[in-house]
Amino acid sequence: MPMLPFARFLAPLVLALLVACGQPAPTEPPPLEGAAIGGPFELVDGEGQTVRWSDFEGRWRMVYFGYTWCPDVCPFDLNRMMQGYRAWALEHPDLAGDVQPIFISIDPERDTPEKIAEYTANFGDNLLGLTGNPEAIAQAAESFSVFYERGPDDENLGYLMQHSNAAFLMDRTGQPIALLPVDESSQGVAAQLEMWVR
Repeated sequence: MPMLPFARFLAPLVLALLVACGQPAPTEPPPLEGAAIGGPFELVDGEGQTVRWSDFEGRWRMVYFGYTWCPDVCPFDLNRMMQGYRAWALEHPDLAGDVQPIFISIDPERDTPEKIAEYTANFGDNLLGLTGNPEAIAQAAESFSVFYERGPDDENLGYLMQHSNAAFLMDRTGQPIALLPVDESSQGVAAQLEMWVR
């Protein structure tokens, strides 16, 4: 039976309180353990420098796919993701540098490196924006099982991109651990980091 949205929101908060009160972390396996999510890619950052998935070896990763022209989903999701990261980082400054938040564009036509750099700066210095050519982005999205497609053109608004908006927490070896509830709350994001990042 699927978990109710409220219960999905509440569970990470309860767990975070238990951890904060000195209770041991749960011993169950991560929810995405063994899932075929993540894999090699080669993209470019806001300065046009090549970035590979292997460059993050040894670091935890928070990965979100979206696009800079997104009017009403990506900016709110990214804001919650980064607020959650910063709240958690304040409590764990020793681990904060071991976690890399990543935003990957699914709109290569408009999201140039310069545009990516300008956009991610709105959410804090820690968010790394990546883009690339259509083939490179398609490969990255496929490895994360992310859906996206271009919507119809509008003479006034241009076009919108349809896409899934999951945020993934990946461990130090690049294996999937859990989904981050970026569509719900920054507290939920912080609770997931508290639960898994060591």
